Amino acid sequence: MTTERVQALACIGNLKELPEKFIRPADERPENTKPLEGVTVPIISLMESDGDLLVKEIHKACSEWGFFLLKDHGISFGLIEKLQEVGMEFFKQPHEEKEKYANDPSIGKFEGYGTKMTKNLDEKVEWVDYFFHIMSPPSKVDYQIWPQIPSSYREVTEEYKKEVMKLTDRLLELLSEGLGLEGKALKSCVGGDEIQLEMKINMYPPCPQPELALGVEPHTDMSALTLLVPNDVPGLQVWKDNNWVVVDYFPNALFVHVGDQIEVLSNGKYKSVLHRSTVNKERTRMSWAVFCAPPHDAMIGPLPELVDEQNPSKYSTKTFADFRYSKFNKLPQ
Repeated sequence: MTTERVQALACIGNLKELPEKFIRPADERPENTKPLEGVTVPIISLMESDGDLLVKEIHKACSEWGFFLLKDHGISFGLIEKLQEVGMEFFKQPHEEKEKYANDPSIGKFEGYGTKMTKNLDEKVEWVDYFFHIMSPPSKVDYQIWPQIPSSYREVTEEYKKEVMKLTDRLLELLSEGLGLEGKALKSCVGGDEIQLEMKINMYPPCPQPELALGVEPHTDMSALTLLVPNDVPGLQVWKDNNWVVVDYFPNALFVHVGDQIEVLSNGKYKSVLHRSTVNKERTRMSWAVFCAPPHDAMIGPLPELVDEQNPSKYSTKTFADFRYSKFNKLPQ
């Protein structure tokens, strides 16, 4: 399978205009959907000494935004720098080397090096290349798919995985307490120790007409939670009160997204955040997203403790596999 890569296209020195397939419909173009100014997203410190206040802050952010920046999260800046270095090193390899890892979502082979991940009804292409692979649980990991160059990729990513697992446990505990539930409630619903961690490294090269394109179109994540490390090039925007809001770079902070599964389990008390990625004319933007998702056979529906006559169930109960299939194929849930 031969696929045109965005990075290769962007490297053509005389590319002045976007190919038609990258130009978004008029109502989606950044030039016509400018973000609200003067609004900032919630920033929360995990080192907040008042435990009740921390639960309240996270509950408020997840209820009103479905998103927050997390500082003092316990993952060392040195490890995050290493993670970024090994990811960038992969994308610096020659085209032929990267193509050895090419995926093929059309036949269900999602892991590997890719350019287009989900079905788009307009057949428009996003201005992004990516590398996607499963990090955990061990039974689902195929190290043959992981980048072999640089040689430190596996060691660094395994170390980061351990830190992300600890942080995910803590966040799910705080989210559970915010709903008035026992601390382990949400984690047990999304698979317990079998929760799946998936790494997606996004690479958005410089774009000749960023006002017409998107790195990633508006979407919510199908995960339970997404923990994302950005580089210092802004681009993420979240939807709040019928406007796009720019997420500014905040050194050493993680971006925390509430995903669809937490919205369903909370019966809508927490919001899965609608977001998009814009691109830059001069600079490359990159991000390292870890999707925390249930096992495919997990049954996900509103928690019974959150459903009563005043708060009827807003969502159907189904396996994560069924939800995932509908999401990838743009089918109703």
